[in-house]
Amino acid sequence: MALVSVNEHTATHCSTLQHTAAHYHTLQRIVAHYNALQHTATCCNTLQHTATHCNTLRHAATHCNTLQHAATRCNTLQHAATHCNILQYTATHCNTLQHTATRCNTLQHTATHCNTLQHAATRCNTLQHAATRCNTLQHTATRCNTLQRTASKYSTL
Repeated sequence: MALVSVNEHTATHCSTLQHTAAHYHTLQRIVAHYNALQHTATCCNTLQHTATHCNTLRHAATHCNTLQHAATRCNTLQHAATHCNILQYTATHCNTLQHTATRCNTLQHTATHCNTLQHAATRCNTLQHAATRCNTLQHTATRCNTLQRTASKYSTL
């Protein structure tokens, strides 16, 4: 009976070792699977971080495009404002020239009644010179009126 018992004990021990070896291989596969899952989880976290970074960059790009559009619009408005200022300056200059022309026309009409003023009026052919000539024409008109009054006095005598 002792011999059977050793064989049984050896068989039991052998069976336990086989079971332990099988369990060891299973654990090795589980550890390998766990390591693979950990690697996959790390990759997934990296991809999530990359996706978040990509979304942030996309948002920044959209914001940048909006700012570029606003800058372009601002430049357009500045150009329009500059053009408007030029037109306002031109309109003011034109009004001044019209006023000068009107004044010159009045003086020319007065000059047609006086030979001395006729000579001065023919030289007032541009609006730029009209303003300078106006004082001379006014003085001459006053003198002509004085001469006409004097001539009228002497012609009635």
